[in-house]
Amino acid sequence: MRKPLILFFLLLLFNQLKAQQYGLFNTKTLFDGFENPAQKTFVLDSSRKYASNFFLPYLGINATTKGGDDVIRRLISTGDFSAAGISANPKDINRIYQNSNLYLFNFKIFKSYKFQKELGFSWQLRTDANLKYANGLLLIFDQKEWSKINGQSNDALNNDGYSQSYHQFSVTYRENYNKKLAFGAKLSLLSGITYNELKINNSTLDFTSDGVTPEGGDINIALTGRYKSNFLRAKDQSGSILIPNFKNPGLAVSFGTTYISKTGYTLIANIKDLGFIRWANKSYIANFNNAVLNIPRGLSTKEAENRITDVVINNAYNKSFISPTNGKADFLISKTFSFYTPSLIASKNLFYNGGEVALVNKFRYSGFSISAIPVYNFNNLFLFGMQGMYQTPNFEFFMGSDNLFKTARTAYAAIQNTTSSSSGYNGASFYMGLGIKFGYTVEHPQNSSYMPGLDDRETSFFKRVFSIFSKNR
Repeated sequence: MRKPLILFFLLLLFNQLKAQQYGLFNTKTLFDGFENPAQKTFVLDSSRKYASNFFLPYLGINATTKGGDDVIRRLISTGDFSAAGISANPKDINRIYQNSNLYLFNFKIFKSYKFQKELGFSWQLRTDANLKYANGLLLIFDQKEWSKINGQSNDALNNDGYSQSYHQFSVTYRENYNKKLAFGAKLSLLSGITYNELKINNSTLDFTSDGVTPEGGDINIALTGRYKSNFLRAKDQSGSILIPNFKNPGLAVSFGTTYISKTGYTLIANIKDLGFIRWANKSYIANFNNAVLNIPRGLSTKEAENRITDVVINNAYNKSFISPTNGKADFLISKTFSFYTPSLIASKNLFYNGGEVALVNKFRYSGFSISAIPVYNFNNLFLFGMQGMYQTPNFEFFMGSDNLFKTARTAYAAIQNTTSSSSGYNGASFYMGLGIKFGYTVEHPQNSSYMPGLDDRETSFFKRVFSIFSKNR
């Protein structure tokens, strides 16, 4: 069978990993201000009052596969699918991680000098996916390798994973609590685009030889599990993904704090994107118990696709369901030493498996900076990222990768149409962004006859909130 079948099956399951871009933490860029809501974006006496990306690129994309490395590498680089070298052992587990975070538009306003208040608005397009699957999923798409099954193989198709994509419309607010402590929050309205979740608890592969050639015969599959999605076929998706319709609404919240110690250490802590999406009543749930599927040798790609999707379609019924967003808890500690700023960052997923520890090594000269970023992923992956940035009080441009070496090797192999000689997992990562500030300069009141928010009667929002809690104690 050809490449489209394996791609179809993977896309059927997960047609859409969360990009963190650790090099942008504690940089006071627009991205930093929206992703870490307590962070400042404006600089007194230097920055203009408004900031935006003006619909220009502001995006991050990550993808990683671990297991079946040679199979995926050949598929990426040459477009040919082959399961040669793959065993039928169900204990050989493979993983796919993917996430993207695209700011279609963002806009931020400097509101007040007294508490350094900032108000922001943003529109994001996000995707997340995490899939764990056994080798049998690769073997069934390569008829030349069916004989490896050697009769009946249990749990060879077991898997567990999900993917979802959605629009995120947010309002952010931050202010200084005092000279060292600041708080921020981000409230988001979500509009779901796609959701897919598949869990196979029990599976059986049975290769029936035709008795003529070692590899000749059919393959029979029995599956027990559950599938959830807001659509059954790709053609059922109508309209553009760039136009939100709020048929699948959701809510999310982020909140965080920053603290600068007397000795110059910066501490940042966040809870990010803690939320949910309610998928509409026309969504689908399919529970299948020992569902049987037969794929004869020589079956056409289209017919094989129909047999695979029919396992789900024949057992599907309409029902709404709720899915959590991929919320995270982040913590950063950093200190600047002349031109060098090291930052230690820890990030942990709240609802799904996974997390990372990163050490950002930033070197700055004038408005230019370069960062070297080794990262350890809790799925036992080691990554190395690099970032370049040019930043002034009113302009910023950055570009980087969280997984530089794997990205370069993958891109080279794809361009040259040849199998990469690299070993280990496959991966690719890229992000970039541009922000511009405009309007009046946010001058210190000693330098200006007018300053927004310079009012002795002005109070702190977070102080009012904390005072309510203290009175109720």
